[in-house]
Amino acid sequence: MIDCGGVAYFLNVSLFTFGKLPDEGDALLFTHLNISGQDFSVTLYGFATEDERELFRKLISVNGVGPNTARMVLSSMRPDELKQVIMLRDASSLRRIKGIGEKTAERIIIDLHDKISRSGEAALEKISLAYNNVKTEALAALNSLGVDKTKADKLAEKLIAQNSAITLEELIRQVLKQL
Repeated sequence: MIDCGGVAYFLNVSLFTFGKLPDEGDALLFTHLNISGQDFSVTLYGFATEDERELFRKLISVNGVGPNTARMVLSSMRPDELKQVIMLRDASSLRRIKGIGEKTAERIIIDLHDKISRSGEAALEKISLAYNNVKTEALAALNSLGVDKTKADKLAEKLIAQNSAITLEELIRQVLKQL
């Protein structure tokens, strides 16, 4: 909820944004107002970063991807992960997201690949498929063990940054040890 001069507005956020919100106090969010022409509904979406908001706007520009689907995509992947998936044309990672089928995944990749690479938002040299697979598999394993996804993701990111050649088993072991 946003309190704006005594008027409260309901704000839809991704899990990524929700994880960045403080437990108490004020927070700065970047918003997108969506007005649906079919039923004249007005919906407000909030984002932790301008980058996430821009990705949301790019996603809803894809035919067949509405605001709720775009929010689901951004809840399933961090903005940098989504850029990597699009740059690597990894449709299978997109299909794992609820509400994204094969055609929609392909459409997202086709429509956004050039926009992301042209705007300089992702450098292909920084993207490592091996890193992405080890991290993805580790997070899936940790999630199945009941580990909080946000905490596990932060720890995995930190451990991979310290040792880029870390194995899947070692990554899982180290994350569990640090929890």
